[in-house]
Amino acid sequence: MTTNHHDMAARGRPWQRAAMLGTLATAALLAGCATTADTARNPLDPYESFNRSMYAFNDGVDRALLKPVATVYRDVTPSVARDGVTNFFSNLGDIWSFVNNALQGRAEGAYNSVVRFSVNTVFGIGGLFDIASEAGIARHKQDFGQTLGRWGVPTGPYLVLPLLGPSTVRDTAALPVDWLGNPITAVNDIPVRNSLYALRLVDTRARLLNASDTLDSVAIDRYSLTRDVYLNLRRGNSSGDDGRIEDYDDDAGKLPPEDSAK
Repeated sequence: MTTNHHDMAARGRPWQRAAMLGTLATAALLAGCATTADTARNPLDPYESFNRSMYAFNDGVDRALLKPVATVYRDVTPSVARDGVTNFFSNLGDIWSFVNNALQGRAEGAYNSVVRFSVNTVFGIGGLFDIASEAGIARHKQDFGQTLGRWGVPTGPYLVLPLLGPSTVRDTAALPVDWLGNPITAVNDIPVRNSLYALRLVDTRARLLNASDTLDSVAIDRYSLTRDVYLNLRRGNSSGDDGRIEDYDDDAGKLPPEDSAK
């Protein structure tokens, strides 16, 4: 049973995006890409004051609650079980990826997503085993924010959402649709549904522990690094201009005209 590394590079919903963010941030640090804090205003971040406040709030919640729980989960849960949990939620995510690949007209991505879900559900014991990846079937993870990008909707400014973390105006607007597209929302038993949400959150945070420890050990502006890696990640997860990040002038904060986002 192995964890699919493509899943870590996909945008899922906010906490899945956080997992991908941590992975890339660690890679950037190890590669020596981290630099001293840049205090100049970033044109992609016109709401920086608000975003830094939300970042500090989220970081406080993480240090007080999420990180301790995730640490215990990692220490007491066998790795094979944790891999199974990760694979299970990744398999569910392939359903929504299929829908968004289809909406974007990506035939290969839609086909691979439905094949992955079918193979892993049937032969991987409900998705606990990632048989599809072992068979070389690539994951094409997509969300509604990327679908909007495919349709020409620009990203808008960078935002840090309370509890949910890094986002953009476009991705924030897409959240309700992505929420409804999550198969877990179809679970009618409320305690079971909430337990699944909690398990997914803890598992995702546990996979980020090494990355966050690396960030904590480096004397840099963690907010700026997190923002820059996230924006590059969202741009890199889309083909063509789907996830494009626009340049803003001093009157930032408004979505630029579509024809200016090239």
